[in-house]
Amino acid sequence: MSVNPMAYEAQFFGFTPQTCMLRVYIAFQDYLFEMMLVVESVILKKLDGFPACKISPFQIRKSTEKFLLFMKEHFDKLFSKMEEVLLQLVLNIPKNVLLPEDKVHEQYPYSKEQFQALQDEIHQLQKQYRAEASAGQALRAELEEQKAVRAELEKILQWFDGLENICREHGTCSFKESFAFLTQNAKKLQDVLKDVEEKSKKIKKHDRLL
Repeated sequence: MSVNPMAYEAQFFGFTPQTCMLRVYIAFQDYLFEMMLVVESVILKKLDGFPACKISPFQIRKSTEKFLLFMKEHFDKLFSKMEEVLLQLVLNIPKNVLLPEDKVHEQYPYSKEQFQALQDEIHQLQKQYRAEASAGQALRAELEEQKAVRAELEKILQWFDGLENICREHGTCSFKESFAFLTQNAKKLQDVLKDVEEKSKKIKKHDRLL
């Protein structure tokens, strides 16, 4: 049997040509064995009509096996030649023939160097994507933390607004002045809150790009 893998032929036929030839060989061989058994049974029936014949069934079986061996040796030689012809002329796809699903390789040919360059580029892009995904995850974690901080800041601002309203209602300017420093801090907190909102917008924009 041929040792050539014939992978391209297997892609086209759906089976390897060697497998096809092996099945044909087994089928012919089984038919040869069955034929010799039929011949042997016919000979035995003929001998029953000649009681004076001294040939025993055991001798018939030995002769049948000997003849079968002779036939098998010649069959193997003939089949070897037939296999060679079929694998070369019938079950072989010429080197200049492309299967329909491989036509794209003819339209866009690539050398090994170009293919390797594409592979390297793909690996680099995958590496960059993983880095971007990791950075995005870190930004989302920071956003969640900033949301919690923002909620606390809003509570503080509401508290300061409430204090100012109380001072205004009761005309206690001295109380308001006593909280002047706190009011300045409130403005600083407002600036921080604005910065948090800007970062949140940037993170959302980054997530849309991913």
